[in-house]
Amino acid sequence: MKEEIKKYAYWLCNLPGIGDRSIERLLKHCGGDARGVYQAGEENWQQVLNAKQLAGIKQTTAQWNIEEEYERMRAQEIFFLTKEEKDYPQRLREVPDAPYGVFYKGKLPEQDKMSVAIVGARDCSPYGSYVAAELGKYLGGRGVQIISGMARGIDGISQEAALAAGGTSFGVLGCGVDICYPAQNKKLYEKLAAQGGILSIFSPGVLPKAHHFPLRNRIVSGLADAVVVIEARRKSGTLITVDMALEQGREVYVVPGRITDRLSDGCNSLIRQGAGVLLSPQEFLEDITALWEKKRGIWRKENPMGEEKQREDKQREAIPYIPPDLLQIYEALDFYPQALEQIVGKLPDNDNSVQVNTMLLRLCMQGWAEQLSPGYFCRKSQAAT
Repeated sequence: MKEEIKKYAYWLCNLPGIGDRSIERLLKHCGGDARGVYQAGEENWQQVLNAKQLAGIKQTTAQWNIEEEYERMRAQEIFFLTKEEKDYPQRLREVPDAPYGVFYKGKLPEQDKMSVAIVGARDCSPYGSYVAAELGKYLGGRGVQIISGMARGIDGISQEAALAAGGTSFGVLGCGVDICYPAQNKKLYEKLAAQGGILSIFSPGVLPKAHHFPLRNRIVSGLADAVVVIEARRKSGTLITVDMALEQGREVYVVPGRITDRLSDGCNSLIRQGAGVLLSPQEFLEDITALWEKKRGIWRKENPMGEEKQREDKQREAIPYIPPDLLQIYEALDFYPQALEQIVGKLPDNDNSVQVNTMLLRLCMQGWAEQLSPGYFCRKSQAAT
């Protein structure tokens, strides 16, 4: 698309109350491109739009300077693509009612690399936090693109871990890409823009609103080849993403949880309904690689042994060293808090509580454990240290 036409496409994406279906009807009725829609005028618009939409397009057009508004967007290093352009994400193009326009900072996911969406609870448990970090690190370190909503909890943790492993990740927002939401994830926002990308179907300046997030979730699943759910309550926004993923023909995997944990109710229910079960990052990657290659007709090519060895050496170097005298205590910990007496009871030598408590405090000081309340300890995710 020529830059001149894109300026009109940008105007088209900023019309209030006019969604993708209405845009498609306007394009079809008014000559096939955005400039044709702009120049068609009220007489043609009213043949496609209802009274409220017509009032909105008239008011916006009267106030809109095509050149200035487009340049203001570009000055913020924001890019914009429409379905009519070849660089528009192919995965999105394939989903029902694909968005007409996509805004982004940084870059877009690559079509010839696997993409996995990792989603889950904002108020996740230590167990969920650990699994999200380990999965993000494992997949990101092997070239899998991680897609998520940059939210607090599972989303952000998995994306941070993927970036820390040298991988790429893409955050999809329920607001304009010029707005960091949630604000507490500012550092992650900046890392994503530099090392991956920030995407949205909402124009710059659009604030986050509750009804935006189901639309955002549709893009998260649409950009992925598979969706992984880590902790979700029975009534959770995460399950909206799952429904959309299934409608789009995406694979859905779930990390199982304890039946007594309400954070795992949604996950365990999905397993009962037939979702794939993620028991290890290695097996999951093998499964989705086979599915991805089958879908695209790509023959699997093994890495040269030298390259594989270098990758394994690098992973071993990344694992911090735990002194032998603390290792036994660490292995007795879980990602769920346990009382000191429970931990002592797991030790073969049945060491005294004072000695074990001292070692636990050393683990806490070195970032391998944390004391959540007096006398209760659990493992700490490596991503959080």
